Amino acid sequence: MRSERKMLPIGVENFEKLRRNDMYYVDKTEIIADLLRNHGDANLFTRPRRFGKTLTMDTLKTFFEIGQDASLFEGLAISRHSDICEKHQNKYPVVFISLKGAAGNSFEDAKARIRAIMSAEAIRHSYLKNSDKLEESEKKYLLKLMNCILEPMDITDSLAILTSLLCKHYNRKVILLVDEYDVPLDKAFLNGYYNDMVGFIRTFLGGALKTNDNTEFAVVTGCLRISKESIFTGLNNFSTFTITDDLFSQYFGFTDAEVKEMLDYYGVSDYYSTAKDWYDGYSFGKTEIYCPWDVLNYCSRLRFESDKAPQAFWINSSGNDIIRKFIEMANSTTKSEIESLIAGDTVVKEIHPELTYSELYTSIENIWSVLYMTGYLTKRGIPERKQFELAIPNLEIREIFEEQIYEWFKDFSRKDSSTLNTLCQAFADGNAEEAQKQFTAFLRKTISIRDTYVKAAKKENFYHGILLGLLSYRDDWIVKSNVESGDGYSDIVIKIPDDEIGMIIEVKYGEDADMDKGCADALVQIERMNYSAILEDDEVQTIYKYGVACYKKRCKIVKA
Repeated sequence: MRSERKMLPIGVENFEKLRRNDMYYVDKTEIIADLLRNHGDANLFTRPRRFGKTLTMDTLKTFFEIGQDASLFEGLAISRHSDICEKHQNKYPVVFISLKGAAGNSFEDAKARIRAIMSAEAIRHSYLKNSDKLEESEKKYLLKLMNCILEPMDITDSLAILTSLLCKHYNRKVILLVDEYDVPLDKAFLNGYYNDMVGFIRTFLGGALKTNDNTEFAVVTGCLRISKESIFTGLNNFSTFTITDDLFSQYFGFTDAEVKEMLDYYGVSDYYSTAKDWYDGYSFGKTEIYCPWDVLNYCSRLRFESDKAPQAFWINSSGNDIIRKFIEMANSTTKSEIESLIAGDTVVKEIHPELTYSELYTSIENIWSVLYMTGYLTKRGIPERKQFELAIPNLEIREIFEEQIYEWFKDFSRKDSSTLNTLCQAFADGNAEEAQKQFTAFLRKTISIRDTYVKAAKKENFYHGILLGLLSYRDDWIVKSNVESGDGYSDIVIKIPDDEIGMIIEVKYGEDADMDKGCADALVQIERMNYSAILEDDEVQTIYKYGVACYKKRCKIVKA
């Protein structure tokens, strides 16, 4: 029965493809009516990545552009607005570019990519070269743009000029769509040519958006609301809709009702609460929102795979460098606040929604704003002026934080080779007291996991990973994790070939701070499951068995 259901549009950002292939579509076309009622001359929508910005923009292009197929919208919400469809559907020339691919290691590389993007859009309008309404000089410019041979200085005006050629040909104002406008700025900042790119984008976009008599209106999307002073200087006709605004809040991402309907359609409604825990929790304006990328991927997994466990799909769709930078910059207070967030609590911070890229990492306070705007944190309740009560939205983002904390700590701890050697040697000598002292010293430097909503096994995995990373420092040791031994799988098994010494280490979470019980349970499990069999089979002469219990930033280590 499920195999007869519609295909899920995972990664599909083309509205026509989605509709012609009869894929499952969460109808967001009502945004067209709201946009026509509430638009400014230029409209900026900022949303985190993977929340449907590009598909929305392609939907706008398909609705407004002359020559597109109106039947693609039959039965959708916008089709009920007959007056809007009659007046606006397929009535405008449209320029649509996405700067998602405009990333380069150098300024020249990035400009070349933007030139190629503009060339592709010019080719989409290649009929203009035969227009009887354009001058020969204009057609010559168009051909240069199509052939990607414009001079570097000319490319800065290409967006504005293309809108003027379309307006002249059709005698109708143009709708301009620019997707992911801030990607070139992000990459420029990371690669050291930010100032050059700011100057270029200011002319490239500003010239097309500011007092452009050839456009009906423009829609721009991005992740961040970059300061108007740095990009859109003098652009006073800008309407900005961020994740703090109620207007348009339901159009990017899935609402709770939409997720319930999708899961029910595919016969997997039993997994609703799991989907909610993992992928819900975002608050756009006053609307509760799920990450659509995650829901689509999870729903697909539920349909076709025997392993129904949720995954952090978002972390695999892009880098999470901002979390790593945040952790690296964190002082003791901030680390304590991160621990509170992971535990399910909230922190109150002043949010600055409008920054320049050069300001992002100048202070830890600015990073709080970036984490909120990019979806790593969300708001709870109603903000008081600029004071926002922030929380980690869901289990997926919590897992991203935990993974980045672990990676940071692994790199951080390896810089302290002297203490690492002392810790390892204590285990090798059978000195549980010294091992406990050294491991505690490391735990005090990291960010502990004390989430009351996470089961003990999940917390054990974190401490297991931390200890495993520390002990793996010795490259002359054979260190294995979750290896089959005896009648089960031991947490950590270590063999020191030259010394014929082996170790069995079982890690427990000290529930209610009962460290003694945690260690005792670990040692009983080692004996009951005969974990030492793997070392005995290798004829290891000396075998140490360690029970390790951890709670927050404390640990206890006992040797059998």
